[in-house]
Amino acid sequence: MSTEQTPEPTADLPGGLVLRTACPADLDQIGELLERRGEPGDACDQRLVALDPDEGWRSTAVVVDGDRVVSTATLLDETLRLGDVVLPAGQVELVATDAAYEGRGLVRALMGWAHAESARRGHLVQEMVGIPYFYRLFGYEYAIGQPRARRLTGVPAGGRGDVVRPATAADIPALAALQEVAQAGFDLAVPHPAARWRWLVAHEATRTLVVERDGRVVGSGRISPGSGLVAEATAQDADAVADLLGAVARQSESGRVGVVERLGTCVHTVCEPLMEAAGNRAEQYYVRIPDDAAVLDALRPVLSARLAAAGLEREEVLLSTYRRHYRFPVGPDGLGTAVVGGPLQDPVDNGGAGVAPDWLPALLFGPWGIEGLERLRPDVTAAGDEELFGALFPPVTADVLSYYLPF
Repeated sequence: MSTEQTPEPTADLPGGLVLRTACPADLDQIGELLERRGEPGDACDQRLVALDPDEGWRSTAVVVDGDRVVSTATLLDETLRLGDVVLPAGQVELVATDAAYEGRGLVRALMGWAHAESARRGHLVQEMVGIPYFYRLFGYEYAIGQPRARRLTGVPAGGRGDVVRPATAADIPALAALQEVAQAGFDLAVPHPAARWRWLVAHEATRTLVVERDGRVVGSGRISPGSGLVAEATAQDADAVADLLGAVARQSESGRVGVVERLGTCVHTVCEPLMEAAGNRAEQYYVRIPDDAAVLDALRPVLSARLAAAGLEREEVLLSTYRRHYRFPVGPDGLGTAVVGGPLQDPVDNGGAGVAPDWLPALLFGPWGIEGLERLRPDVTAAGDEELFGALFPPVTADVLSYYLPF
């Protein structure tokens, strides 16, 4: 038991409950609550966050009833890269409430804490993996495409007998470098931050494996032991792919293997001929944009580059979210700072495009582009200038590295 004092309350809630930042004395109770209401390994996840020198206790909040922890949530620091622009982001995870305290608005209060803390840290967006629909209640929408797990009919041929072993802290620079290469081909990337690399090599619920050749790390993958499925797989060549998946097959309870898709990577090229058909279930990551204007302003370099690549000349770009609109002047260097106006219900009549605010994350970060979203949503339209807005808002390929595996 730590002698550190309990933090001051962040908020007093009805019924005598208190929302505050977590402290070391809460560790066991938070872990027990997460394991009881969440997934195996959640207690380990939260402990790694709480004890990390970068994240630490500032990243977890609890609701307490006296000395009893009855609800909790954790906010993680992330970055989201679109083109050459890097957006600071937050990820809310490890959310749980004691069953006896459900229906009292505790998660809503914790999400309010997380979003306020995220804003304080300078995050422009939040992204997360979450249970279906629930987080739409807190301003999130499905936006970023999530990859599919594909079983293989067999293990790829080849291999050089390279060593496949659990990753250690000494491997982190090589692991990060491999992932940087793998993510370079995607329009949008969410890499592992430095803190999470430390957690992953110490993780219990999942394991990170490396392929070592002549003292160098030439491949890696993250597995849930016994499942035979590999996420975040990277490799310098086909032999490293074969050695990695061969080792996973030997550890798999079924003797079979599968990979989480990463289109365009070496691993996908090797495995594609062996992939079984995937299901049709739609999977996406949640995204929340708290300030449309701030995100659109940050992304002006990306939009300007797209406009230049399309060879289009315009004096102005008009985008309306119906409750607000943005007029970007176009100059020699691309899009200038937008003039922000109020509600505009008829952007098409003014040569612009319209997108409902809850679909803005999908427009900016999703796999549909504005043309695809037009086919799905009556409140998304580029009819004011289809050529222009098709160029500015194309489908986006994405690769997200998350604390939680997409299977």
